[in-house]
Amino acid sequence: MRHLQEKLSKYDTPQKAMAAGIYPYFRIIESDQDTEVQINGKKVLMFGSNAYLGLTNHPKVKEAAIEATKKYGTGCAGSRFLNGTLDIHIELEKRLADFVGKEDAIVYSTGFQVNLGVVSCITGREDYILWDELDHASIIEGHRLSLSNRLKFKHNDMASLEKQLQKCEPDKIKLIVVDGVFSMEGDIAKLPEIVALSKKYNASIMVDEAHGIGVLGKQGRGTCDHFGVSQDVDLIMGTFSKSFASIGGFIASDKDTTNYLRHHSRSYIFSASSTPGATAAVNAALDIMLNEPERIERLWKLTNYALEGFRNMGCEIGHTSTPIIPLFIRDNDLTFLIVRELFDVGVFVNPVVSPAVSPQDTLIRFSLMATHTQKQLDYALEAIRKIFKDHHLIP
Repeated sequence: MRHLQEKLSKYDTPQKAMAAGIYPYFRIIESDQDTEVQINGKKVLMFGSNAYLGLTNHPKVKEAAIEATKKYGTGCAGSRFLNGTLDIHIELEKRLADFVGKEDAIVYSTGFQVNLGVVSCITGREDYILWDELDHASIIEGHRLSLSNRLKFKHNDMASLEKQLQKCEPDKIKLIVVDGVFSMEGDIAKLPEIVALSKKYNASIMVDEAHGIGVLGKQGRGTCDHFGVSQDVDLIMGTFSKSFASIGGFIASDKDTTNYLRHHSRSYIFSASSTPGATAAVNAALDIMLNEPERIERLWKLTNYALEGFRNMGCEIGHTSTPIIPLFIRDNDLTFLIVRELFDVGVFVNPVVSPAVSPQDTLIRFSLMATHTQKQLDYALEAIRKIFKDHHLIP
């Protein structure tokens, strides 16, 4: 056996979880992505999705994807840089820029590629990237590729951020990169305070709105709009795989910045273009987001109900104030076991365990969609109450 195979063969953590009957990943869904899905012939309630507005099964979104595929084909067979730019890409970029209050936007093939490609290239060797310790993995991979100085600050801790800003040379570029809504624990970045510090230390700001768009702000415009700081944030990033019910992502900024990124961002230049179907689906989802505010209102009604329910039953849910609700277990194996037990009674939730978080911070990620019914939510809350009580996690 070669050395590489010998090393990799020693990784047997998944096999052990499978043998114990608690392996929770790659569960095969045999139906549409909705509030109820079918897995192995069994119907379960989906409380593990990022489709906050419930648009993945919307007739207008599906029809837009079908019609675009009929007109343009299934793919672009090249990068945006060369032969892969369609008129619908340009239309969507203009609409997204207007939606988040910026001059221009660039559509990438995935959200991960946005953060990877932007964070890795936008600052130079003598500059600084300052990042929250709970930023998404795509941001972390982006700054790992950067030649800039990288400074981590404690999660949502403004004293820690200021301490790191004080380490930076005054005449160098300083880019603060944060999630608007943090994807695992559901809390919101302290953007007004971050903006104040950016002005004090002449720093720039990039906000990942993957979990903010469709949830916060006027007509779902995101965390920056929610706090009224869109003009103070230099770069606004978003993904299409959450509220936009598709696949892809974008970065929005001033035209000088997008011009630079179009010619330097490697994950944009050297990746195949977003498919016609995916692009058209986002356009349709944006129409719905703008014209059906009752969806967001419904999402928040369910969110507030669920937050109150979990608090009343004594669950530890941290600082969340969004449709992402962490249920802290603080034990890897017990987290896996509870996920399986909930699945057995028809509730699909996601485990978040080490190394994604520290072993003492393991949790179940419970997330809501605007299309969940009150009956579905009540069933899930009661199932969680019973199982958590059995494991002495609540009184």
